[in-house]
Amino acid sequence: MTLKYLIQKEFLQIRRNAFLPRLIVIFPIMMMCVMPWVMNQEVKNIRVDVVDNDRSQLSQQIVHSIEASNYFIFNGQKPTYQAALKEIETSKADVILVIPQDYSKDLRQGRQPQVLIAANAVNGTKGAMGGAYLSQIVNEEFRMKYEESVPSMGSQPNDIQSSKFNVQSLFLYNKHLNYKVFMIPALFAMLLMLMCGFLPTLNIVGEKEAGTIEQINVTPISKWAFILAKLIPYWVIALLLITVCLVLSWLIYGITCQGSLWLVFLLSMLLALFWSSFGLVISNYSDTMQQAIFVMWFFVVSMLLLSGLFTPTRSMPDLAYATTYVNPMHYFIDAIRTVFVRGGDWRSIDHQVLALMGIALVMACWAVVSYKKNSK
Repeated sequence: MTLKYLIQKEFLQIRRNAFLPRLIVIFPIMMMCVMPWVMNQEVKNIRVDVVDNDRSQLSQQIVHSIEASNYFIFNGQKPTYQAALKEIETSKADVILVIPQDYSKDLRQGRQPQVLIAANAVNGTKGAMGGAYLSQIVNEEFRMKYEESVPSMGSQPNDIQSSKFNVQSLFLYNKHLNYKVFMIPALFAMLLMLMCGFLPTLNIVGEKEAGTIEQINVTPISKWAFILAKLIPYWVIALLLITVCLVLSWLIYGITCQGSLWLVFLLSMLLALFWSSFGLVISNYSDTMQQAIFVMWFFVVSMLLLSGLFTPTRSMPDLAYATTYVNPMHYFIDAIRTVFVRGGDWRSIDHQVLALMGIALVMACWAVVSYKKNSK
């Protein structure tokens, strides 16, 4: 019965707060409506300058292909490479395409013209992808024109013969390469981290600043009952958040979970257990809300960047990759994408679930141990 009244107290405190109920409802809605459009690593709107030294019909066809592409913004043709480079230096262009003077002549004679692509690599991803997109357009134009001018397969060099083969890609999951399918499960992790992490962080330390914690400390309530009463409301909030996210994902984007929803809720509850327990641990050791916020922010940013949410963990240095073994965000994101996108079953994520469960239970025990009843 004591636990029941403690839980009731926590819900009353949340309800009487003028800000928290609105945050719990509005925050997931805004995240699901806005962030899937923003968190898109597909590179578009690459500004291209073209230096056409050939000025032939064939070179202009490349220019027209660039203009028709959805990935490029055609800045226009520049008279020289130096003039185009000044556009790069002033951030008015991202990629330069230089077509040599004898481009069409070399094509007709069966030679391979050398086309220069210079990309601004200050933003490495944009530079690399922009150069790759532009190379595909140039190679496709070169292949078609070369096949028209040299129809005989036997007279073509080996590298040109290889372009005759039609290479097709088979995408087993997310067949349309919709980046929202990839990012929506990651938003689940971010929502649980922010809501079930920061709110418990401010809970106990907030009572310390208000002086109400002393009233709890002089009661015979056990530590485990007190901490459990603090944790349960945030598990309920986690269930509400995931339910809202799943419904909005279906209504707005037409994206549904390919696997079992029970596994999604299981993973979400384990992550909520970790973050709510971790938040209480920080709150137990903190004296002020400002101190608790800064400590929590440090761990949130570190775990998020090292989780594999944005970049593959295998691409990290060995030392950074070693941290993923104790990072619950890494296990959750890996497992939730397996279930949500690929439709994986329990056997596909059993080791992630067990690891996440172990880390969460250790953190929950730490939350109980770290709470010190002090009647001073």
